[in-house]
Amino acid sequence: MDKKTSTKFNVLAILILIILGVSLTPITFQNDTFYTVKIGEHIVNTGEIDGKDPFSWHSDLDYTYPHWLYDVINYYIYQLGGWTGIYITTMILACILAISIYVTNVKLSKNHFISLLLTVGVMYFMKAYITARAQLVTFILFVLTIYLIEKFLEKRKLKYAIPLIIIPIIIANIHLAVWPFYFVLYIPYIAEYIVCAVVDADIILRLKILWNRICIHIGKKSKREQHEEEIIEIKKKIERIKIKREENRANPYKIKIERNKNIKYLVLILLICFFTGLCTPLGTTPYTYLVDTMQGDSTSYINEHLPLVLFEKKDILCIIGAIIAMIMLLNIKVKLRDLFFLGGLIILALMSRRQVSMFLLIGVFVVNRLINIFLDEYRGQEEMKQIAKFMTSCIGSILSVSLILLLGTKLVKPRIEAKDTFIDESTYPVAACDFILENVDLQNMRIYNEYNYGSYMLYRDIPVFIDSRADLYTPEFNPGVDIFTDFINISNISTYYENKFEEYKITHVIVYKNAKLNMFLSRDENYKKLYSDDHFVFYERLSETQKVEESNGEK
Repeated sequence: MDKKTSTKFNVLAILILIILGVSLTPITFQNDTFYTVKIGEHIVNTGEIDGKDPFSWHSDLDYTYPHWLYDVINYYIYQLGGWTGIYITTMILACILAISIYVTNVKLSKNHFISLLLTVGVMYFMKAYITARAQLVTFILFVLTIYLIEKFLEKRKLKYAIPLIIIPIIIANIHLAVWPFYFVLYIPYIAEYIVCAVVDADIILRLKILWNRICIHIGKKSKREQHEEEIIEIKKKIERIKIKREENRANPYKIKIERNKNIKYLVLILLICFFTGLCTPLGTTPYTYLVDTMQGDSTSYINEHLPLVLFEKKDILCIIGAIIAMIMLLNIKVKLRDLFFLGGLIILALMSRRQVSMFLLIGVFVVNRLINIFLDEYRGQEEMKQIAKFMTSCIGSILSVSLILLLGTKLVKPRIEAKDTFIDESTYPVAACDFILENVDLQNMRIYNEYNYGSYMLYRDIPVFIDSRADLYTPEFNPGVDIFTDFINISNISTYYENKFEEYKITHVIVYKNAKLNMFLSRDENYKKLYSDDHFVFYERLSETQKVEESNGEK
């Protein structure tokens, strides 16, 4: 593709991806967004990260502030533009993510049409992960990391090395929970180099040379000639193997192994990056946070941390099946690093639903390479160039934009029809919080609330029992405390709620109307209903004095 056509196509692709990014961004926020704004406000107002939680009514809970910088930025955006400002920022980040995936794909393959097609596909499959959370920023940083690694291995320039060192510093302050994953992105490249180095070393033959040399020095003089001849023969054999190996690498049967001399410099960058975890006000938390999180029981109950069941995610099953079929059945040669990438990403996705996003995000670059190897093998690149050229014509551009607008309309229409708002009142207790703030003394209230909407309540300045900062309420981060497990047991009615409420000195309870717990509370004379709407019920837990007063009042 000539430079003029390439420029036109890139402009068209960026327009298409902007439309797609805007269309994919949901209006309604997830629960994490609420606490990020509030935590950002707390940090700005206090001017410090004190390591203590100020939002639950539990006393002296330690909090790690795992994405403190993102929280502060989010709060400033909220101050400037409210929820609209955060919504627009999310749209912008979605567009940047799409464009960064496209640019990286083009860099890897030089095939603009396939790069655009795959980017549209991966963005569509990742629509559930496009939300106002720190992960959206780290997605962009991970894509940029792949781009920079590939460019560094190609040209080994300082302008690619410096950003590779800066990125983990940003991640350690924006979203330290995924900081270790930054290093995982290097593993396939380094593993390929190690495999190649081990194979090239001809260890067994070189050990034989060493043995013969030892025999020459300590053995019988009469056999020295024999050992010297053996050394010469072994060296000749090594040379023959080397020539044969190079021929096989130039035209491998299936797996292509590359030994890039710049890998050793990449390892040096990796070693430097290991110390970037200290470039944060959180101390050594980047090194310990993920380990502590995975050791706890909270990951067994939070949906995004549960193992992926492929039959429940048929789209992911089809993608994995198609990739495996492409590698096994088609006459294409696969880079060893790509096999490492695919194997690792599939394992991560099966271990945790949350990592499906990484499988899609990083896996798209491997798929892009495979498709282009296939096109090279079957001489299909020229057809792709013709399609790209047609798309840059007047008619092609109109058709391309019309198709993406049609897809965008299909994505946006259900939200318009449902009259989506920034805060879903069926998920978050908006009216119930209004009632609590107007009628209850917060200073003397110990409320029991559920996990999914605790973040909204603390955003409303209501001290909570629990919220979606799961790590805060586990013994791994607060020894001697297991609030998360208590919540699970109470909500599942696997323990008698009254005993736990007495232990925590609960004064009020708010639950979803269809919650299991509400079935019991609605019939319990020890609980007085103060507020109810279509989705939430708010109770007062009566003290012994209040029970007597209630009883006398009824008489």
